[in-house]
Amino acid sequence: MRRLSDVLKAEYGEKVYRLSLSSGCTCPNRDGTVGTGGCTFCSAGGSGDFAAPLAPLTEQLKAARARISKKTDAKKFIAYFQSYTNTYGDVNRLRTLYLQAVRRPEIVILALGTRPDCLGPDVMAMLAELNRIKPVWVELGLQTVHGETARRINRGYELPVFEDAYRRLKAAGLTVIIHVIFGLPGETQKMMLDTVRYLAALDPPLDGVKLQMLHVLRGTALGETYARDPFPLLSLSEYAALIAESAKILPKQTVLHRMTGDGPKALLLAPDWTGDKKHVLNTLNRALREAEEQGACAGGVFME
Repeated sequence: MRRLSDVLKAEYGEKVYRLSLSSGCTCPNRDGTVGTGGCTFCSAGGSGDFAAPLAPLTEQLKAARARISKKTDAKKFIAYFQSYTNTYGDVNRLRTLYLQAVRRPEIVILALGTRPDCLGPDVMAMLAELNRIKPVWVELGLQTVHGETARRINRGYELPVFEDAYRRLKAAGLTVIIHVIFGLPGETQKMMLDTVRYLAALDPPLDGVKLQMLHVLRGTALGETYARDPFPLLSLSEYAALIAESAKILPKQTVLHRMTGDGPKALLLAPDWTGDKKHVLNTLNRALREAEEQGACAGGVFME
């Protein structure tokens, strides 16, 4: 099974690394525009706990590269603006910031984490402009296709909002990557895979997906709920089976960008097994290899 890093290496001539950066945006689900408190699972860092502190872009890039300098001397990078909602705010300010990023020779891709309800006409025009300079990946936090779960986690938008944003992004020629969380409270494994099936049926086909196990973190609304009344969480074996099943469902065109994520260990309440990333990745890779050997995986699914 091919790795995403190998695909990028083939295109750009060397391994490409992500640099986690901050745009200075907040979120409409935090400032009262849509809601307050954010999604229940989201930390104070806005799901970007490993991003560089807000500073001029040159300083952020320097700091981000320094963090990975011990393992690589790479010269090509993805500028990944992950924290909060990176298309929410003054468009002129964001355009200036992102133009700085895409015009740097070492930046080969611009990746922006955002919400589907923050993609108005002015933002779409900005994204299309940037995409003519360097490829732009727009990452949308869908998490689940189920409305009841979405309301439980305080997502702050309904599914038709996502569907409209997705169609407009694809029509504009942008690369779209969807985030999904397995293990959300109240969801069965069938419900989790129904979200994957929904994504697999999108038209036009989805470019990429990021799958993640739910992290219950201190300082979040979900963490407070869990501390009062712990709810069931997936085991590693259950999660690995879901990843393998997702690989069977996803179409050939869709790239699996991530099989799991990292929760800051200082904040992680549960599940404990997610803290051992090496063991988790080995388990997930083994599950995918076994599925592939059985001829069950859609060819062309890449893993990170």
